[in-house]
Amino acid sequence: MKAATRTPPRLSELGSDLLVTTRRRRILALSLPYLGIALFAGAATAGWWWATPPIAFGIFVAVVTATHDVVHRSLGLGRAATEWALFLLGAVLLESGHAYRATHLQHHRTFPSEDDPEGHPADLSMLGAVLYGPVFLVRLWWWGYRRSSGRQRAWLLAEAAVPFAAVAAGALFWRGLLVYATMMIVGSWVYPLLTVHLPHRHYGEDPLTQTHTLRGRVIPALFLELTYHLEHHLYPQVPSHNLARLARRLAPFLDEAGVSPRRVI
Repeated sequence: MKAATRTPPRLSELGSDLLVTTRRRRILALSLPYLGIALFAGAATAGWWWATPPIAFGIFVAVVTATHDVVHRSLGLGRAATEWALFLLGAVLLESGHAYRATHLQHHRTFPSEDDPEGHPADLSMLGAVLYGPVFLVRLWWWGYRRSSGRQRAWLLAEAAVPFAAVAAGALFWRGLLVYATMMIVGSWVYPLLTVHLPHRHYGEDPLTQTHTLRGRVIPALFLELTYHLEHHLYPQVPSHNLARLARRLAPFLDEAGVSPRRVI
């Protein structure tokens, strides 16, 4: 890849409509994870265990996408609604939304650096990123907790209790909940590989080469446009549902700068 030498265009040059999030879009983004939970519960109740893994995958994608936009304040939520959304969305995956906000914003501010806990897997081997999975979220939570105080620590402590409560309730009351909790916890182990190592692998020294972007029809749609990682790093204020449109408008600049998107199906 050629070294990029040009400064990316301002977002105002690409179009202010890229920042638009409608009320309908906001409701859809925040409700999809709970629709997924309802589908999972229905499949588990019916004994259709074969259907639970793809439903769990859909829940992961829906939550990560929505939480991502909440963290960057691109869904148009107020301050109180943002705090509750972080808690309630994180609880779906038995994770800490507030820890994610602290570490993800740090990732955008400082990558690559030693004080970027989220970006650390980018410096690991592929196998190292896989093995790092079980401790990744624990380290993010601890990083966020040590740098927080007051009400933020209260949120973090409440979120830390959620996975333990879910596992205990599943073991005591309903097998379906225990299966769900296990899938959510084990599923999170792929984060270092899929969301950090692969997007940032072999990163360069400037913003245009520090992460990659994918082009295609099936894979970007399947991941609700989160594959446009370069576009997101350049313009984090753009909501996920507008990243494909942003990518099309940015394409001429990337071509001229020598940045080649990776092609997928």
